This record gives sequence, structure tokens and C-alpha cells, in this order.
Amino acid sequence: MKILVAISLAVMLAGCTATGGGTGQGAQQAVSAQPAENEQQQRAKVHTELGSLYMLDGRSAIALEEARIALSADPNYAPAYNLLGLTHMVLNETRLAEENFQKALRLAPGDPEISNNYGWFLCQSGREQLSISHFMAAAQNPLYTTPTKPYTNAGICSLRLKQDQAAEDYLLTALRLSPTNTQALFWLADIAYRKGRHAEARQWTTDIEKMMEPTAEVIWLALRIERKLGNREAEARYATQLRRRFLGSPEQRLLAQGQYD
Repeated sequence: MKILVAISLAVMLAGCTATGGGTGQGAQQAVSAQPAENEQQQRAKVHTELGSLYMLDGRSAIALEEARIALSADPNYAPAYNLLGLTHMVLNETRLAEENFQKALRLAPGDPEISNNYGWFLCQSGREQLSISHFMAAAQNPLYTTPTKPYTNAGICSLRLKQDQAAEDYLLTALRLSPTNTQALFWLADIAYRKGRHAEARQWTTDIEKMMEPTAEVIWLALRIERKLGNREAEARYATQLRRRFLGSPEQRLLAQGQYD
């Protein structure tokens, strides 16, 4: 499944309360939690926040313009460069995304949100191992209020490196920090399923279903778990959900083709 590639912009800015299926929680937000120090920085912050909303709405050109207005007010406002990095990443403009993320980090080397976002960019650019250090820099910053995000990201990128044990450790940490982190729950369920720990995998997906309306990815994983456990009634129930609610989805097509693994 091309889960890591299919990043919706809304989820990308919203954080780890996204779907269990991991449709990308990577980059999180472009604005700074720090108060503005002067009038120029306040203007830069306002336009960066506005640009973030435009990016959330899929209006990348306006988001870029707002970031540029922010930088005209304060050329050293790191969150504006962070916004540029995020927007160019969404547009698959890799070189420009990297340049702006690095500029943001030079201006604010201790900013955990920027470190997390740059880490996600590196992970999506095939530099998963390098991304881990940026996630850990963010997660271990004592002033960061949402360390569950970079721990989840580190888990996802470790999975891309086929390092299941490291991924599980990161994801368990993310879950301890935020028990409602459904994305961490999904990937823990996925690991447990692949390792043959099917009862444990079922518990993880059950927890997800208690917290949110399950996505096609969650239902498909739960269906395959029940199939392994021999629970044909539950398997059939999940199959019906896929056909009714997610007709035409990749998961429903896999079901129709009988491609369970």
C-alpha cells in the first residue's frame, strides 16, 4: 500500500490524530508557538499563520505569497521559511523545500516543529536514516508540547528502513505520550500482524475503532487479522463495511482479488 506517499494536506498539518492508516502525519505546522517580539515579527507571524491556512485549503500559490509577505516584514522569521519548505514539499519541489527548511533551521536551530518537519521531508526524500536524528531532536526538546508526533514519524520512517523493532519502540513511546494517537496504534497493529501476534494486533485495531470511525486501511487490516484468527463472522462484517463504505478503494479492490497478504 502506498500509505506513506498518500499524504493529505489536511492531515499533514493536523498532526497525529489522523487516520490509523497513516495517511501521513509527517509535517505538522508552520507557525511558531513563540510570541512575537516586535511589530515586524507580529506582521510576519500573522501572514505565516494565514499562509498555513491557505496551504491547509490546498491553495499553495497563495500560501507561498503569504510566506513571502511575512519575510518582507521580517527576513529572519524562521516559521515563514518553514512554511515555504512545507509548501514546496507538497508541490514536489524538492530543491526549494530543502533550501527553505535548512534556512529555517539555521535561523532557529532549536525549534522542534521545524526539526520535525524537516525530518519528515528527509524521510519522504529517501533519507530515512538521517530523518531519525531530526525527529529525536524535536522529541527530546523539553519545551515541545507534542513529542508524540516526532516519535510516530520516527516509527514510520524506521518501518521504511525495515527496522521493525526500532519502529515498535518509537511507536510505543508515542502511544505512552498520547494514548489517543491512532496512527501509532495502526502501525503497532500492522507490526503485530506481520509478526504473527494476531491477538495483540486485534487489540490495537479494536482500540482504534473505539476512538474514531475506521478508515478503509484500518478496516482492511482488521479484516485480515480476523481472517488469521479464524473469525469468519467478523471477517465478513469487515468485508461488508469495505464494500459499502469504500467501494473502489485500493483495499476493496484487494479484497475483491483475494489478495490478503
